[in-house]
Amino acid sequence: MHPPLPHVPPAPLSTHTPALTLPPPSLPPPSRVAGGGGGQTAKDAAGNDVKESVWLKTHGVGARELTQGLKGDATYLIVTEENKIEKYGLNAVCTHLGCVVPWNKSENKFMCPCHGSQYDATGKKVRGPAPLSLALAHADVTEDVVFFSPWTETDFRTGLQPWWK
Repeated sequence: MHPPLPHVPPAPLSTHTPALTLPPPSLPPPSRVAGGGGGQTAKDAAGNDVKESVWLKTHGVGARELTQGLKGDATYLIVTEENKIEKYGLNAVCTHLGCVVPWNKSENKFMCPCHGSQYDATGKKVRGPAPLSLALAHADVTEDVVFFSPWTETDFRTGLQPWWK
């Protein structure tokens, strides 16, 4: 057996808190405001800024690959038939219960593995139980860097106002 620990009285409480001297914070540069709507840089799986020139070398025509988009959500970056970054990205979160919806290249659509919802190549809902299409974000390229910004205008796929505003 071990001997009992000695009783150590608590330190007296002080009403004086010494000032902490911290170095100035190292903050990242502010998010670029793309399209005036408070956008942010698209990030790859490693957390690096997505550079259009590099992305197009490693992702072919028709590719739909995940990046980190607005609010940190998984967002598909799409390569057009002209081998350019599409002007919109698609939020990859299913509108049914929030699963990440993978792109099924052989079926040419997004197919949710959780409950079977399906979305066409533009993210428009084509089969439930999901109630809505995938959310859109603007994808713009400035100085080779891809930026996402909120999509606030009419949804070109449905003709309706965006539900994700």
